[in-house]
Amino acid sequence: MTKKATRRFLALLVAGFATCSQADAATMKLSLDDALKMARERNTMLKAERARIDQADARIVQSRQAYLPKVTLSETLLHSNDPGAVLVGKLQQESAYYDLMTMDMGDFAVDKLNHPAAITDFHTSLQVQQPIYNRDAIIGGKMARSARKAQGFMVDRAEETIDLNVKKAFYGLLLAKKNLADLEQSIRIMKGYADEAARGYAYGMMTKSDKLSTQVRLAEMRDQKLQIQDGIRNAEDSLRMMLALGKDDTIEPVGSLSTDVKTPASVRTASTEGRSDLRAFKAFEEVTELQHDMERAKYLPRLNAFAQQNWHDSSLLGTDGSSWTIGLNMQWNIFDGMATRGKVQETRAQALEARYNYQAAKEKSDLELDMARRTLVTSRERIAVANQSLESAKVSFEFIGRQYQTGMAMTFELLMSEGAYTWAKMRLNQARYDYWIARSEYDYNVGK
Repeated sequence: MTKKATRRFLALLVAGFATCSQADAATMKLSLDDALKMARERNTMLKAERARIDQADARIVQSRQAYLPKVTLSETLLHSNDPGAVLVGKLQQESAYYDLMTMDMGDFAVDKLNHPAAITDFHTSLQVQQPIYNRDAIIGGKMARSARKAQGFMVDRAEETIDLNVKKAFYGLLLAKKNLADLEQSIRIMKGYADEAARGYAYGMMTKSDKLSTQVRLAEMRDQKLQIQDGIRNAEDSLRMMLALGKDDTIEPVGSLSTDVKTPASVRTASTEGRSDLRAFKAFEEVTELQHDMERAKYLPRLNAFAQQNWHDSSLLGTDGSSWTIGLNMQWNIFDGMATRGKVQETRAQALEARYNYQAAKEKSDLELDMARRTLVTSRERIAVANQSLESAKVSFEFIGRQYQTGMAMTFELLMSEGAYTWAKMRLNQARYDYWIARSEYDYNVGK
């Protein structure tokens, strides 16, 4: 193979590896709605929260033992030469004998009673126990259903929290990309002025200080660009984590930071009544009250019915010796060393704690909503101020730029006007970002 063919082969091989690498990574164009939907479907934290609902459903199933029967099948093997066990075993197997006609006492002879041969007994038992009155277990079922309701509200709140974090990362990515685009525009303009200053210095029309000043400003802007690019990567990493995407996946946000014409009218009248976390606190308060009632119910007796069918045989699962038993069982905890009383006091205190926790959460949520409402209104007004500032800075920069090109403006005037213009663009972008974050936090505090 010639050197030329070898180089061509290596080039094709490298291109093939590059193509495979690019195929493994995906570029995803995502709108905010797409990102929110994907997060709700793929986020691992939400999956963990939903698994708790499955646990709560399982506890509801367990609570059905309060009224469903319990069926037990058991098999016991006994091999013994104990006189009492042997005699009882033969009676249960219906194999004990004696013969009055021949006066043969058989198994009831004194010597056999005292020194019997060992017996092997397989005892098969089928028992059914049916609860009739178990007050504490019935309350336990209600408590499990209330806990399931509370957990459902917690999952709803977890979804709202993920939504808020996705919005912050998404808007942060939009902000960083908009800042990057505006800064690159300013860099192109400043590079033109820097080149012009360099030519002017070469022809002796400008001082070295003027030339260096434009270069320093250009370096500052490139440094700022590097920081913005880091911000873009950080925002993408955050989004990838919440959307459960691969590290090599690239996210291209679809949307802008443009704002609505006015703040929604519902902002003034909104309340926190519909917030999922508050409803969860209320449901947990119900759980603690039911738990208190359940402990109090342990003072009451429990009544269960049972039926049992027994088989005793010398072989496994034999059915020769058959018998049955039915009955009622009542248990009443008369005194347990103050354990129940102490538990009642403890659950009462827990119910009070849950009530106070709900009240504290309600007060905190109202405060957070008031703060979010004020921030939203203020951020909307800041956009108007930033817009006006940008217009003024743009006019000033364009005027100074024309003056600079004709030699009627100093370099420091150009740099000051350019800095003000670039800063005004960034401030407007930040004001729009702050508005969308404020609106997202307002929705979160309302419970949307």
